[in-house]
Amino acid sequence: MNDLWLWFEYAFLGLLQGLTEPIPISSSGHLIIAQSLLGMEIHGLSFEVLVNFASLLAVLLIYRKDLLRLAAGSLSYIRHRDEASRADFRFVVYLIIATIPAGLAGVFLNDVFTNLKGLFTVGVTLLVTGLALWLIRNMRGHKKDAQLTLKDALIIGLAQAVALIPGISRSGATIVAAMGLGLNRTTALRFSFLMFIPVSVGGMVLEGKDMIRDPQLASLAVPYALAFLTSLVASYFALRWFMGIMERGNLKYFSWYAFTVGTIIVLSHLL
Repeated sequence: MNDLWLWFEYAFLGLLQGLTEPIPISSSGHLIIAQSLLGMEIHGLSFEVLVNFASLLAVLLIYRKDLLRLAAGSLSYIRHRDEASRADFRFVVYLIIATIPAGLAGVFLNDVFTNLKGLFTVGVTLLVTGLALWLIRNMRGHKKDAQLTLKDALIIGLAQAVALIPGISRSGATIVAAMGLGLNRTTALRFSFLMFIPVSVGGMVLEGKDMIRDPQLASLAVPYALAFLTSLVASYFALRWFMGIMERGNLKYFSWYAFTVGTIIVLSHLL
């Protein structure tokens, strides 16, 4: 019976992470809320890295055509200096540059971010997320992939680094930054989720040794597999749904949600 409940807990947390990773309401914040309010506790392995990797696979599946085009275009430019492929090459370079701030922050400030994993912190940062989404809710940028600049990449990369704070949505922070810089919704969304790929891969590489050596690996194999699968499926459908939301420009609804949940959490601690 205890094993069944453990499996349910991990499957639920994987589902929650998968649903909230692509949309701008902070998956890490919701995992903290769920564990706190429902009395759940993560054991052993680096759970967030594992379920984030599941979300990565969903991103790779959805953006596979873009990735193949960018890879082919970049190789063509490197080999033949084909000007028609120059924009693809620059886009890839800017993606790499944009991941550097989060990579450095993750390595040097990991303990700081770990100490911020409290419910009250999540409440406050959800309010910040809600405010940021509200400010860009009506923006309709004009800049496309080819018009992305080095400055844009660095600023969006810094936004992704800030999103390492629990409750600050990664997709929300990067999309807010991108749209604030004048990128159109399609480019902002694409750049945001393609940035997620190297960050997730980097996390798996850094945590891989510890995960393999974890003494609880055998006992947690089933619950972690369930969490991985539920996160993968939920991430795929949530990202597909969010892509439609972005096309219609309905970010205000996520702002309202973040304000509501953040306010409830903050007031519950203050009263």
